[in-house]
Amino acid sequence: MKNDGVAPNCPVHGVTDERKSARLAAERVSPVPGARVASSFAFAREVLRSGAMRQAGADADAGKKDDPSQRSVFFLDGEPHRRRRAAIARFFTPKAISTRYREVMERTTDELLASMRAQGGAMLDRSSFQLAVAVAAEIVGLTQSDQIGMAARIRATLPSGGLRKWGPVGRLVAAAAQRYHGLSFFLRDVRPAIAARREKRRDDVISHLLDEGYSDQAILIECMTYAVAGMVTTREFIVMAAWHLFERDALRERFLNGGEDEQFAILEEILRLEPVAAMLHRRAAEETQLAAAGPIAAGSLVAIDIRAANTDEAVTGPCPHMIDPERARRMKVLGSYMSFGDGNHRCPGAQVAMHETRVFLDRLLRVPGIRLERAPEMRWFDELMSYELRDARVVCDRS
Repeated sequence: MKNDGVAPNCPVHGVTDERKSARLAAERVSPVPGARVASSFAFAREVLRSGAMRQAGADADAGKKDDPSQRSVFFLDGEPHRRRRAAIARFFTPKAISTRYREVMERTTDELLASMRAQGGAMLDRSSFQLAVAVAAEIVGLTQSDQIGMAARIRATLPSGGLRKWGPVGRLVAAAAQRYHGLSFFLRDVRPAIAARREKRRDDVISHLLDEGYSDQAILIECMTYAVAGMVTTREFIVMAAWHLFERDALRERFLNGGEDEQFAILEEILRLEPVAAMLHRRAAEETQLAAAGPIAAGSLVAIDIRAANTDEAVTGPCPHMIDPERARRMKVLGSYMSFGDGNHRCPGAQVAMHETRVFLDRLLRVPGIRLERAPEMRWFDELMSYELRDARVVCDRS
């Protein structure tokens, strides 16, 4: 049964769980063996905000022997992280969004929708990825090459959740293909951007990295990190939010008739229910005491279950598995809950992602005759512990 997105009483609507990714996540989300799971909101927030806890998991642990000055900011901790995070903060401020990136969001969205109208339809995951690439490229400084081609090259470098079904030979072939496409991305997109900024600095991440003395290889790694953090996750959320709005007439009307604050509240509530990343890991650098969890021994691994924390009734109130745009205001909690993480490592591009999602969906849903012809196929991406949505097709009146 459809409802209007307001859930004062679950039985009234005859619905108890509106999450689309719940069953797949329940089957596939798993902590690193030996990790203690933080499933309550209070426990998760304490761990993420604790100065005694450090980034953990395969990607974070793999680079610990590297020179910290050449490592991605995403995998640093302590004072090096604080300094580097402060240095890039200017790229993600509300002012930067309104004065620089908003124009890119609107222009790219208009171009994508014009193409869609000319053809009478489009693949939603490809359109949303093209938008996410355009915005992230502006922030990072990948502006010296064709962006449609760059989007295809970046997409080709990324592992797919479908790879787990391949045999050993298939995985080797896929890994070789990824390395090939990664080299192509470097030669055709990253290296030209570096060369242009060596000649003349700009207000972007690559220019900042050059000022910090990063090597070309280190800049490539940083660009790939931003590709995953800023492009891939945004693509999935745009498709997920669109899926909810297409299927719920009253919620869609509320989104289209509301101001920006109302639209953000709806999007954040969808993200609360459908966080793209399901689990984060932290390791205790020293013995510490947390109010919600008690003592944590040095070296202990903690897995933060984002999905469980986001549906903890202690902070959501009743009906935690239903969409209720008033929830965060009523509970006096940040609308996205733990979906962007928390503490020093909270996603720096959170507001960028929300703004581009709002801009795109607001214009997409106003296209004459727009409808979801085919719902997305949902898969699981083990490497990021996240869902993937593919092959959703929207159709509209031809222009």
